[in-house]
Amino acid sequence: MEDQSSKDMKTPSQLIDERIEELGDWRGQMLSKVRSLIRQADPETVEEWKWRGTPVWYHDGMICTGETYKNVVKVTFAKGASLNDPARMFNSSLEGNARRAIDFHEGEEIDEEAFKGLIREAVALNQSSRKK
Repeated sequence: MEDQSSKDMKTPSQLIDERIEELGDWRGQMLSKVRSLIRQADPETVEEWKWRGTPVWYHDGMICTGETYKNVVKVTFAKGASLNDPARMFNSSLEGNARRAIDFHEGEEIDEEAFKGLIREAVALNQSSRKK
């Protein structure tokens, strides 16, 4: 087992790689797919590792998190309530004033273009609010 100091020396991207590997099932594959789509949509995205093990993606502010649970991979958009969602991808955390989430279940396909559209829109929203 690794000690905490060796974990501290790893980059957020390495820690996310390890999480995907240690999941070893459909959740790791889904998290890897989500990560790939985020990078395709916004190559300048910065990866972080927060809250004792949650991948977080940033570009001029938080874009989204990627949490893994027993039956779901949850992608929570920090400002999801302010995003247009014509494909109706958001299916979780719909009651909040700011956040919105997408719960991906085993065997589900991702609407890749719609998902990348949400990422690009979240980045544009972050950039527009920074300029004010």
